[in-house]
Amino acid sequence: MIIELLYFLLPAAFANIMPVFVKHHFRSLAYPLDFKKKFIDEKRLLGEHKTFRGLVFGIIGAMTISLVQKYLHNYYLFNAISLINYQEINILVFGFLVGIGVIIGDALGSFVKRRVNVKPGKSLYLIDQASSIIGIGIFVLPFYLPSLEIFLYLFIIWTIGHFIIKFIGYLLKIDKNAI
Repeated sequence: MIIELLYFLLPAAFANIMPVFVKHHFRSLAYPLDFKKKFIDEKRLLGEHKTFRGLVFGIIGAMTISLVQKYLHNYYLFNAISLINYQEINILVFGFLVGIGVIIGDALGSFVKRRVNVKPGKSLYLIDQASSIIGIGIFVLPFYLPSLEIFLYLFIIWTIGHFIIKFIGYLLKIDKNAI
């Protein structure tokens, strides 16, 4: 079942990484999602790192991988590891919901981090790992996941995967922080 969970999470993983790939491009979309507004505590809602560029390309990344999954669903191996039938759903809506879920979930994590004085770009244990998958739960679970139990497995896989990817980034000197 782990392979099925990982396969299901591929669009989310691409939505999560796409903002990093485009951060030096498409500057016209680099406007903050929070419109530079402050909360009642006089701190920015999200900060400069959560932008429309990240939102747009996160959604595009998730939609693109979802389209690939729909195509691959015709082949036995990919059909066998699919949690959902990619042929029977509106794949663009699915990809859109996954993408927006990841980005909005991440933005909610940033909102929490601003409230507890964590600087933009710095980590807050478990909030960073869990916020995106919570967004997927909000946007995708009601429409495409077969059960809450599957979502809980996805939550565990995503959270553990986040720690593993972060640690690999640290070992490769891509990320300065181990976790």
